[in-house]
Amino acid sequence: MDRVGREPLAALGWDEDWERAFAEVAAEGTYPARVLLDYQHIYKVGTPMGEKLARIEGRMRHEAASRANFPAVGDWVVARDAPVGDEAVIEAILPRRSRFLRKAAGRAYHPQVVAANVDTIFVVVGLDHDFNPRRIERYLVTAMESGARPVVVLNKADIWEEEGVDDFVELAREAAPGVPVHPVSARTGQGMEALEPYLLPGHTVAFVGSSGVGKSSLVNRLVGKEVQRVQEVRASDSRGRHTTRHRQIIPLPGGALLLDTPGMRALQLWEAATGLEEAFPDIAELASDCRFSDCTHGVEPGCAVRAALEEGRLDPERFENYLRLKLEAEAKEKGLRARELETRPSRRRKRR
Repeated sequence: MDRVGREPLAALGWDEDWERAFAEVAAEGTYPARVLLDYQHIYKVGTPMGEKLARIEGRMRHEAASRANFPAVGDWVVARDAPVGDEAVIEAILPRRSRFLRKAAGRAYHPQVVAANVDTIFVVVGLDHDFNPRRIERYLVTAMESGARPVVVLNKADIWEEEGVDDFVELAREAAPGVPVHPVSARTGQGMEALEPYLLPGHTVAFVGSSGVGKSSLVNRLVGKEVQRVQEVRASDSRGRHTTRHRQIIPLPGGALLLDTPGMRALQLWEAATGLEEAFPDIAELASDCRFSDCTHGVEPGCAVRAALEEGRLDPERFENYLRLKLEAEAKEKGLRARELETRPSRRRKRR
């Protein structure tokens, strides 16, 4: 298919760079499409001809090295019409500009793409019992590793007086140095205007956060009507049940695209090398002054990080969380190497 008829894709974020990427892999009869919703390997995609259901082409499923190579919501893909019926077949994924990646639940070491090709990631935190600076740091590591721009959104600001909200904002800024922090209320609309500069036509923003922080309420507020079911959280601990069951892209009135995700009970790191440095710039800067380049910030002499801790210039809880996340990322790498050794075919000597 030539470029005629691409106009419907512009509303989904299609641009000249995507056009060039598609041209490199396009074949006769194929067309670009964006994954709008994932029904566990049955997808709703936006195409030049409108929305279609789509499935993965068999060879693609067989050759995928990991689940991260399967389509995710936000992906731009190469598709063609199925031989029978009105569905489409996905043959390939265009190179991702960004991807929010986490370790899949369970003991197995598998990556899971939560969102792809996102411009801005809203890390949503509830100003109730859910508020936890250490959790903000964890989400920021993954958000910064993704390649998207992170923004911290403090929901439920209406339950506090202004002074109390200011205290939460200060704590969030300490956990997220250099990252914008916006207190809002999905229930009353308080502070929602601060999110408008990120909601540009054709741009994709994603909401990530724990269950019960009010992502569905924020979605409804931005859309201007109830498109996501909302449930109350437990008063005892502010824990909520998943109200969003599928990842999906929802168009906003102003032309932005909102990628909503189910609440996460836990966010386990997958990639963290760059994200750790960017989420903890203060520790990275201190570490650059350590006497030894491979300083572990333990008992080595001349450790600038330990000196900052002793002098009260670095929050001990923030540093302990940094070490915890670093060890978690290292443990994942060790687990991957162990799995590779287990699955590597053994070489036995042939008997003569």
